[in-house]
Amino acid sequence: MILSAAIWVAMLVLCLAFLLTVWRVVKGPTLPDRVVALDMLVGIVIGFIALIAIRTGFTLYIDIAISLGLVGFLATVAFARFILASPAPEGEPPALLRPAIVTMAPPQARRKPGRKEKPDETVSNRRRKSR
Repeated sequence: MILSAAIWVAMLVLCLAFLLTVWRVVKGPTLPDRVVALDMLVGIVIGFIALIAIRTGFTLYIDIAISLGLVGFLATVAFARFILASPAPEGEPPALLRPAIVTMAPPQARRKPGRKEKPDETVSNRRRKSR
């Protein structure tokens, strides 16, 4: 009784996650968003397969879920390589950088007041020069 109720609750949660993820695949503003959503869909389908395996007691479904996970991983890697290989339109950053992620630079990388840096100078280059 409790197992049956837990399976139904999990099915409802997975259905909601499936619908929201499909919305992200359709709506996603960038290609990387869509790739991540497709990877998430694979994970959700693996969850559905696992629930069906628990409910029916047929353990072959677990093997199917494992193989789907491997295929999903390979598909995600292939999509990522495709995104990296695709040229960016003129005047735009590469595809992975389009949804701008703002991060705080580590203290060593911050520009010191009064010091003018060359545009191509990086933290690793400054470290090599100081040695």
